[in-house]
Amino acid sequence: MPRLLVADDDPQQLGLRKLLLESSGHTVDVALCVSETLRHVEQGTADLVIMDLRFPNADGEPDAAEGLALIRGIRALGCRVPVIVLSGWPENLYGQPEERMVSRIMVKPVGTATLLEAIQDLLR
Repeated sequence: MPRLLVADDDPQQLGLRKLLLESSGHTVDVALCVSETLRHVEQGTADLVIMDLRFPNADGEPDAAEGLALIRGIRALGCRVPVIVLSGWPENLYGQPEERMVSRIMVKPVGTATLLEAIQDLLR
């Protein structure tokens, strides 16, 4: 089964997604911040990345710029796996150069069946 990396700063959402994806047969690694996500990507074990767009900035405020930097960082590491962005604020990504660096943008809330379908589609 493919190995998924799920990145979100909300531990509850992260735990729920991990549980749902593992119950569907996937192996799941999780990351709570940008730096932790990049460490996982450097290890090269993920077949697909699912990430939130807003992560805390230096002031602790949710900031889409952090997610945009993460997308750039993933690609700068040479990682070419599919990236799904789950966001309640997709307009922060639309029209940005990073939009072309991701495989799919999904607006929260995303149902489990819809997410699993997207994963399956991108891993073909």
